[in-house]
Amino acid sequence: MSDDHCRSSEIIQHAAAETAPVPIAVRVLGAFGLRVDGHAIPLPVDSRRLVAYLAVHPRPQPTAALAADLWPGVAPAPAARLLDEAVAGVDVPGLLAADDRGRLHLADEVVVDLAEAMLLVRGLTSAETMRTVREIGSPGTELLEAEVLPSWTAPWIAVERERFRQLRLSALEGLSGLLTAADRHADAVTVARRAVATAPSRERSRRALVEALLAGGQVAEALAEYDEFQRLLRNSVGATPDSELDRLLAPLDPGWPLGPGLHRPAQRWGVGMPGAARPPQRGRRLAAGTPASGR
Repeated sequence: MSDDHCRSSEIIQHAAAETAPVPIAVRVLGAFGLRVDGHAIPLPVDSRRLVAYLAVHPRPQPTAALAADLWPGVAPAPAARLLDEAVAGVDVPGLLAADDRGRLHLADEVVVDLAEAMLLVRGLTSAETMRTVREIGSPGTELLEAEVLPSWTAPWIAVERERFRQLRLSALEGLSGLLTAADRHADAVTVARRAVATAPSRERSRRALVEALLAGGQVAEALAEYDEFQRLLRNSVGATPDSELDRLLAPLDPGWPLGPGLHRPAQRWGVGMPGAARPPQRGRRLAAGTPASGR
């Protein structure tokens, strides 16, 4: 078993637990922060940008490329001087390091919250996750709730912010599905709601939430989530195109026990509504916009 996998499993099991302060910790999720032995350490602006860049890019960085990214539009020689000044401004022993080729990186002992979050993402998508959620329930996912430096506007951060956003959303959606399959419906709903809060108009997140609600018998809440999703689509794009949610909640006969116009969940991951059996079908009403309606 790899070191990364062991560390991922450890993070899954202890993500929600409080831990003692680490010697040096860099935060880039939600906001920038540098702490040494639990105490906040201020940095000059350029030094802060340098440390944040190295925290987001864990591999050793060639100094020329690093300077070009941090000071775009500045000529190479002045950018190199600015980089030297930023390095000098990091007056924290053990924070910065260089490899044998002179490339800069954070020291191996530095704990970065984004790196911990990425290990959690890997752990949530591993083969061991199902066994873990059956045994301990939902792992703490607080590390997956915040964006990477959301108030920063530099081009280099925008790419990494969106990359992490997509990875954490996929991890939350997958975890919700695993919890649903493990009959931990309340946990599945909580995790799916975190994904929906991050991306309200993302269909996969909304579907994970609807499936978790249906699996727990919360039919009215599932329908309310579907209606909210449709409202968001109408407000944003002016239409409600066909979606997986339409097929998940396909309209049935008025005689179905839930009443006219309500919907039956598709069977996926064992999702079903307790006590609600599907009657023999005498005919289907087509909803506007469904593939079968031709509209």
